[in-house]
Amino acid sequence: MGRGKIVIRRIDNSTSRQVTFSKRRSGLLKKAKELSILCDAEVGLIVFSSTGKLYDFASTSMQSAIERYNKMKEEHYHLTNPTSQIKFWQREVSSLKQQLQYIQQCHRQLLGEELSGLNMKDLQNLEHQLEKSLKGVRMKKEQTLTEEIKELQMKGNLIHQENIELHKKIHVVSQENAELRKKVYGPGSTSEVDRVCHIKHGITNEYDIHEPVNLELSQPQQSQKRNAPDVVNLGLQLH
Repeated sequence: MGRGKIVIRRIDNSTSRQVTFSKRRSGLLKKAKELSILCDAEVGLIVFSSTGKLYDFASTSMQSAIERYNKMKEEHYHLTNPTSQIKFWQREVSSLKQQLQYIQQCHRQLLGEELSGLNMKDLQNLEHQLEKSLKGVRMKKEQTLTEEIKELQMKGNLIHQENIELHKKIHVVSQENAELRKKVYGPGSTSEVDRVCHIKHGITNEYDIHEPVNLELSQPQQSQKRNAPDVVNLGLQLH
């Protein structure tokens, strides 16, 4: 059976009222803690019992939660009141202008300008800041160069592996060509290269390869047999 609906009103019996307060207070504190953890919310809870006893919970600190609450309440009041809203934004503009002027002055000082109004301590702080910034820039530069070197080394290794694979393929093709030459010319015959060199050497001995070659067409010869069809023979003569 389900629980019956409880009427929300003051409990007259003091004992029952105290027991209910203790149970619901524990549940309320538990829910507040779970809400702050699950939702990353800043939670502040304050409970006073009928006897004046204080029970509280804060996800960060109660003081910061109260200060934040007062600030938000004041801003809400300024935003809802037109006169206060104008004054609020005027103060915001003035504050932003001051921050901008301070940032611009610091930037000029970092560039070595407007240093006349600085004392020895300010100059030392500025020097320390510049050294710290320069150290950070150098570290970033070294990190970038190291990453580029690693990337180039990886590319070099990949190219080296590709060269090794190509050399293996060339070796396999050379072996296949050698096997084909053995099958074509036989195991005891000369290789194709030797055969080509031999032919070239023979041609060189018999003819002068640098001498120009003239080609002429020979006259067709008459056939001895009259009944047979005429046959035209074309011959080439070297001079």
